[in-house]
Amino acid sequence: MNVGIVFSGGGARGAAHIGVIKALEEHGIHPTHVSGASAGAIVGALYAVGVPWVEMLNFFKTISIFQTNRYARKKPGFINSEKFYNDLKTYFPNDNFSVLEKNLFVTAVNVIDGSEKIFSKGPLIKPIIASASFPGVFTPTEINGAYYIDGGTLNNFPVEPLEKRCDKIIGVYVNPLKEISIKDLKHSYSVVERAYKIKANAESTAKFPVCDLIISPSDLANFGTFEMNKIDAIFNVGYTATKRALQGKEALFTV
Repeated sequence: MNVGIVFSGGGARGAAHIGVIKALEEHGIHPTHVSGASAGAIVGALYAVGVPWVEMLNFFKTISIFQTNRYARKKPGFINSEKFYNDLKTYFPNDNFSVLEKNLFVTAVNVIDGSEKIFSKGPLIKPIIASASFPGVFTPTEINGAYYIDGGTLNNFPVEPLEKRCDKIIGVYVNPLKEISIKDLKHSYSVVERAYKIKANAESTAKFPVCDLIISPSDLANFGTFEMNKIDAIFNVGYTATKRALQGKEALFTV
């Protein structure tokens, strides 16, 4: 049976995906197909190449995003996305989709023509970096003459590559819409940001019915996109939510 898992974007909240993986393994569930956007693409790729969840967690806890040697020079972004290549090369010495143990689909967005690109073959590391290149913070990533940014820009819950390939699909969404009051919207930019989040959340949650199991812990709304100092807490939220969601449903994904 082909079991697919889709990992959404969410920045530091992507560490919850690692907690999900740990819980799935404890229940004997091993997806064969993986689709991911942004932070979900990073975790998905590490998962697909066979990196243990302990090492994934360590990667999230030790990777330093804002090192001075990563700052961009004369490029559109604060952080040069290409500076992460060597960090990932450690985990992917053979830089190609063909070496993966699971089928992997990574989404990114062409920043020039606005099209979505799903990478599933050829060189692997640059598509991972491109998918996680948060707009305005990381520079666009060049691949074959085209420039790509965060896959979550157009599709933060890329379940589409799995629909016709998998018998069952597990959806993991780590970007829940935070509950706020009108007092929280203190500036015009906060309203714009809220509007963008509402749109992205609506587009993602509309695809939940495609999945046979959804793991989307509301507690993750309490963590920020770049709160890298709370990785352990985020991981535990994902682990606990998955254990709860799987109660009585393990057989759906292990037959």
